[in-house]
Amino acid sequence: MKNLKKIDPQIYELVKREEKRQHDVLEMIASENYTSQAVMETLGSVLTNKYSEGFPGKRYYQGNEIADAVEALAQERAKKLFGVPYVNVQPLSGSPANSAVYFAVLQNGEKIMGLSLAMGGHITHGHKLGLSGRFFTSVHYELGKGDVLDYDAIEKMALKEKPQILICGYTAYPRKINFKRFGEIADKVGCYLMADVSHITGLIIAGEHLSPVPYAHIVTTTTHKTLRGPRGAMIMVTEKGLKKNPDLPKKLETAIIPGLQGGPHDNQTAAIAVALQEAGSAKFKTYGKQIVKNAAVLAQELMKYGFDLVSGGTDNHLLLIDLRGKNVNGRIAAIALEKAGIVLNYNGVPGDMMPPLYASGIRLGTPAITTRGMKEKEMKKIASWYDRAIREVEGMSLPSDDKIKRAVLMKAYTVQIEKNNNLKALAKEVKSLCAKFPLP
Repeated sequence: MKNLKKIDPQIYELVKREEKRQHDVLEMIASENYTSQAVMETLGSVLTNKYSEGFPGKRYYQGNEIADAVEALAQERAKKLFGVPYVNVQPLSGSPANSAVYFAVLQNGEKIMGLSLAMGGHITHGHKLGLSGRFFTSVHYELGKGDVLDYDAIEKMALKEKPQILICGYTAYPRKINFKRFGEIADKVGCYLMADVSHITGLIIAGEHLSPVPYAHIVTTTTHKTLRGPRGAMIMVTEKGLKKNPDLPKKLETAIIPGLQGGPHDNQTAAIAVALQEAGSAKFKTYGKQIVKNAAVLAQELMKYGFDLVSGGTDNHLLLIDLRGKNVNGRIAAIALEKAGIVLNYNGVPGDMMPPLYASGIRLGTPAITTRGMKEKEMKKIASWYDRAIREVEGMSLPSDDKIKRAVLMKAYTVQIEKNNNLKALAKEVKSLCAKFPLP
């Protein structure tokens, strides 16, 4: 990065610091991963300079012969990997992709039905503070006994509410999803089934999770989580979707432009194509299997230390831990763990009485550390470190109903964590392990 260093030494220094931070810590945010060098090279290519408003063969600007070929290649690779007849690779990220689906098939005020945010759903699945909750009517199903999906209850609710779109696929659900059952429910209601598989796309490709393609009408996904590509998204229409509405592709394209955005980011489109090429390899399938193996071992080890895992474990890449039994707030735990070199996010858990900024749980995942080459042996070590870090902050709980007291305690706890020498020592151990597993 010699040119960056010369032109803007401040940004150069920040980039190098971020590179070091990523190298020295265990990146366990379930929605993050490390792209390959090839993906990053593509993102920084001359494709950054082009403006390609429209779609292949139907652009509003000249000079798009190469951009057309890039986008068509990305589309074909996705079609092949997922077995779908139509793919749109232009959404700038996951939220815009979901919004495009709603604008394509719904009228203002029509109904969306998805899992509640508090139970592991996503803000774009009808939450009142998001665009989907403001422009459309939304109702939410919840998890059943054991904090798992109750398909009978979902069916009963769907038949009563009669949504135009039923959504499955989540942001904090550690179990496999029965897409076939969801498809049957949607068919009974006569609505669209949208599967948002942003978190599990890579696992589907690797054969570690069932595919929604035979059962859903529309599939949305980001490209930067288990798929290990650039930040971006895709919308796919299945054969079942085309049968229900042959105009879905055209409606989606109109929703993208002029509905939600102008020209796509061609460098991002090309980088998605690279990631899809990588995902079609046998090596990627091995990677996907290891993600799940690592998560399972990590879950088993954490439960040995007395941690309460939502649903009692995991079937995929992520774990959701309820820390109320440890008498420590999730946000406090996340700060302490980061001090110890373990980066993850605090997260709401079923039945959580705390506001979102002070959620009672922790969400963590194995995609990024698996990319670095870590396996079961390292998961056992990480679980022991996690336990050591949490023991340093046990008793640091926060009140749910007293904002002033909560703010005072939060400030005091943060100061204590910053001064904690045991957490600093743990961070050195983490750094030592990370040195053995370099970034891609």
